[in-house]
This record gives sequence, structure tokens and C-alpha cells, in this order.
Amino acid sequence: MHFKNSKQMKKLSIFLIFCLIFMAAGDAFSQRSRHHKRRARHRTHQVVKKRKHSRRGKARFIPVYREKVDTSGVLCEDTCGHVHGIDLSHYQGNVFWETITENTNMAYVYLKATEGGDRIDATFERNIEMAHAHGLKVGSYHFYRPRTEQVRQLENFTTQCLAQEQDLIPMIDIETTGGLSNEAFCDSLLKFLNLVEEVYQQKPLLYTFRNFYNRHLLGKLDDYQLMIAMYTPEEPVLADGRDITMWQYTGKGSITGVSGFVDKSRFMGDHCLRDIRFRH
Repeated sequence: MHFKNSKQMKKLSIFLIFCLIFMAAGDAFSQRSRHHKRRARHRTHQVVKKRKHSRRGKARFIPVYREKVDTSGVLCEDTCGHVHGIDLSHYQGNVFWETITENTNMAYVYLKATEGGDRIDATFERNIEMAHAHGLKVGSYHFYRPRTEQVRQLENFTTQCLAQEQDLIPMIDIETTGGLSNEAFCDSLLKFLNLVEEVYQQKPLLYTFRNFYNRHLLGKLDDYQLMIAMYTPEEPVLADGRDITMWQYTGKGSITGVSGFVDKSRFMGDHCLRDIRFRH
């Protein structure tokens, strides 16, 4: 091919350059299109939840991975007029407190503070701060270890359960005899409960399972309010006919803001938050 002058050569060169540019752009667009399709397929396995406000006041998106929770056995959950609450510990991991208060029937929360003579729940400090910040009534509980010296357990609990931070009376979680005889176990427990009452100037709330109470505690705790755990359709009834203040009706509840299972409870009969209010 012969060109009459340099102008024709220049025009041809420009034309070829444009052709190369368009070809490169088309290839890049094709690659980006395939990339976005892959990302779109990946996002179908995630739920993206928008937090209204972060602690710095800026909105941001947080991926929330929702696992399937079997709640077929959960009773009375957000479907009645009772006052409901939850209890939390490190087992629930990092809690999104901003969304918990969207559950309108959740009025209170008991937070695990300590266990035995030296264990402190890793999430307690953050949880109690955030629960207060989001308007829930807050109480703290201690998991009782019968073989551990009572004074050591009291010192452990009181370093975390500060009176000025409590809306609700302290709760003692009683689930094991520690291998002691029933007489030795009850003596150990009652000594500890007396120490707790001396410090906080009010009797603590006691948490236990119905069968554990019937087997080990009948007639021993008449002066104490009880939260009884029993996961059946019927409300719990104790062998001695004792009044029950609160019923933990499920250990497999679900709530927005908490990953996995959560314990849920409610008041029984005419009982209400006033009955377990911390007297300052």
C-alpha cells in the first residue's frame, strides 16, 4: 500500500491507535462484568445489616452471618403480655446491643459476672456498660461452686458486682452440689447466701432448675425469691408448692443482636420488676 503523503500515514496511525484502545476497553469491561457476577453470587450467602449509628456517630454496614436456630420448642416468646428478659455471658460472644432493644418485650438482663473463687466473665464489663446505655434494667449473677471457700467467692463477686451499677438484686446461679452430701451442700450454700445478703443488704435472687430444687433444696430457701428453669410447655410447679417469681422458659431462644441461642425468662403471676429492684 502506498501513501501519497505523510498526512495519510498520520491519519491511519491515529485510526489504528483508536482501534487498539477500544479493543482493550472492551476486554477490561468483560473482565469487570465477570468479577461483579462472582461477587453478587458470593453476597447471596450473607445478610448485610445497617447499623443506625456507630459509636462515632457514622452509619456503617456490618455483615451479619445468621445461623439457623431451632426455636420450635420455644414457648411464650414475644407472643404474650408478660415482662420478658434474658441472661448473657461470654457464651453469647460479642452482642450487638443496638438491636437488642428493638425487642420490645425485653425489659431486663442478668449478666454473668463471676464463677467460683477466681473466674471473671470476659464480657461482663462491656455488657453492663452497653446494657445501661441502651435502657435495660440490669442485674449481675454469680455461678456458685460449693467446694470453693465462700469468702473467696464473695470477694470475687463483689469486685465485679458493684452496687451503684445494679438495677436488680444480685442473682446466684445454683446448678451443682460439687459432689458434696446434700447436708454439706446446703450448709455451704446458705453460708454464702448470708454473706451476700450482708454485703448488699438484701437477699439475692436464686436461679436453679426445677428438678435440682426438688432434689436438693426443698424447704431450705423459703425466704428467697426464685427464678426456676424448666423448658416444657407447662409453667413450673415445685414439689413444696413454693411461689416462683420468675420462669426461665427456654435455653434456645433467639433475639436480634445475639448470635446463636440465648436464655429467656419472664415473670410469673403478679410478680414484676419492682419485686427484684435493687434497693440503694
